[in-house]
Amino acid sequence: MERTNRERFSQKHPFLFGSLLIITAVALILGAMAVSRLMGKKIKPLAQASLGVCHVSGLILDSGAVVDWLKELREDEAVKGVLLRVDSPGGAIAPSQEIFQAVRELAKAKPVVSSFGSVAASGGYYVAAPSTLIVANPGSLTASIGVLVEYLDVQQLMEKWGIRQELLASGKNKGAGSPFKTLTPEQRAQIMSVIMDLHEQFVSDVADSRHMARGEVQALADGRALSGRQALAAGLVDRLGGEEEALAALRDLCGLTEEPSLKEGPPDKRDYLERLLDTVVHFAPESQWSLPRFLFRFP
Repeated sequence: MERTNRERFSQKHPFLFGSLLIITAVALILGAMAVSRLMGKKIKPLAQASLGVCHVSGLILDSGAVVDWLKELREDEAVKGVLLRVDSPGGAIAPSQEIFQAVRELAKAKPVVSSFGSVAASGGYYVAAPSTLIVANPGSLTASIGVLVEYLDVQQLMEKWGIRQELLASGKNKGAGSPFKTLTPEQRAQIMSVIMDLHEQFVSDVADSRHMARGEVQALADGRALSGRQALAAGLVDRLGGEEEALAALRDLCGLTEEPSLKEGPPDKRDYLERLLDTVVHFAPESQWSLPRFLFRFP
């Protein structure tokens, strides 16, 4: 009876029956080939040693992508060390501090070598400070340790045009820095107190990260930019060289004798229109028409 059913199935569905036979035969052949390879060759390790590369470029106005990428590199066991390639004049304070913290945590887990491009100043230097080793080109612009606030004061222009603004606020300092009102002496003092507190945080973090006396860093923290060669003499960087020298130093720190693969990021998941809009937003003088914007930025 069973044989009759098989014959009926093959007779009723010859195409389907033939296809099933072919699929079964292919699966058996592929399986046999895979077993043969495994038995004839040594099994390679699943994860080969590699080096991570994290790019910090342009104005630092958002830290999300960089922080996420640094976390991924820290948790990837195949990544033995990370090159932080910095080409940035700095940017907003909180994002710079978030990247600084992510680099500091990464450097506790594996070697981190920072490589400076054209400029790694202010917040650009800040994010690199906790690295295991900092390599700068002799002509890289760096340091510029300090804080600035920028906004426009258009009160006189508005008065010339006969325009007057009414500002209602819950406190005398709530509207401080409005472009339509000149700062009062009290407001100026209050904003300066914030600037100096942020400045102290910058100086302390650099001193701790670079194992320098706080007074040494404070003496350099008047906003001055330094060349890579000057920064080396001042103790703010460890070595002169380009990206190739920085990668070689990282390989040595990781004990790698062969050329490793590179895992570069962070990946840019935005489409063309999103990148274009972000560029417009980042370079628009938005900060000049809002409340004071505190920045670790050069110049």
